[in-house]
Amino acid sequence: MPGLVRRPLVGWLLAALAVPVLLTAVLIPVKAGSIEDELRAQATTALTERGINGVTVVMDGRDARILLSTDADTTQIEEIVGGVEGIRTVSFGTGRNEPQPTQGPEQQAAGFEIGRTDSAIRVQATVRSELAKDSIKTEVEKVLGPDREYDQRVNVDAANGIEDVGTLSALLHALAIGTGDASVRYDGTTVTLSGAVPDQATKAMVARAAAQAVPGAVIADELQVPVSKPVVSEACRTFKSRLSEFSRHNRINFLSGTAIVNDASKQSVVRAAGLLKTCATARVEVAGHTDNLGSPATSFPLSEQRAAAVKAELVRLGIPANRILAAGYGQAFPIAPNTTATGRIANRRAELRALQEN
Repeated sequence: MPGLVRRPLVGWLLAALAVPVLLTAVLIPVKAGSIEDELRAQATTALTERGINGVTVVMDGRDARILLSTDADTTQIEEIVGGVEGIRTVSFGTGRNEPQPTQGPEQQAAGFEIGRTDSAIRVQATVRSELAKDSIKTEVEKVLGPDREYDQRVNVDAANGIEDVGTLSALLHALAIGTGDASVRYDGTTVTLSGAVPDQATKAMVARAAAQAVPGAVIADELQVPVSKPVVSEACRTFKSRLSEFSRHNRINFLSGTAIVNDASKQSVVRAAGLLKTCATARVEVAGHTDNLGSPATSFPLSEQRAAAVKAELVRLGIPANRILAAGYGQAFPIAPNTTATGRIANRRAELRALQEN
């Protein structure tokens, strides 16, 4: 009887010892897998919190391997990942020929392009279903208007096309703002706007609408605004002809041998200042002249003095000096014979000429 009792006790003892061993063998792989997932998640979170993206953390037990798809500061990454409790070593790879996390269809972003002209709206895209294709057509018809046609270049590919056309529709409406030939391209990360818009306000509105349509995307705004010529007032457009008319009826003459405007001409200088004030952008040359009573050697500096005197008076009357060029021409360009007193008076003159079209 003692022998019979001893053998069952030994069996129970052996069984009790075997159960923990078997449980350990079963649970260790499960625990190892969960530890790797937890360490990977902790390392990825730590990198994201420090503003580092574009890297993949692969765990082999407690050893981390970092796969880089972009240039990055490996020293900083090693410090961050190595600081995660439980990670033993950190190494790096380029991501080439390395196992990468697979992306589901919802993570893949197919590109597309939308173009606008005065005669058509063009959509070039690949979608996953006929329903999505019809949805795009419906959205295009909302912004098409009576004077444009739909240039449809939409294909259906159930495996590789765009699943959700919401982004395309939103960018379509953003591009519909304003007029002119323009286009928008989206490659999954960057929205590129190109072409022409009528003004800066429209450019800003389109860019803002694109940013709202694709939150978080990079907006490459290449839209061009025509360089508009400054608006020219009627007074400036007609300044040159009005100055010519003024010169025919208003003479500026000088006392013989001096740079003193004669009494009969003083009001002409005042009227010239009034004419110049009608167009703030007009620039003129004051050309000084003499009769032939002096020698060419003395006539030239005298003509310069006469031009300078008229300029000084115009400046005193409120015309900016940088709008007036004073030049002397001596006795080279008479407008009347110097053989009579009347002719010589006429030649002792200053004339105003427009320097540029206004």
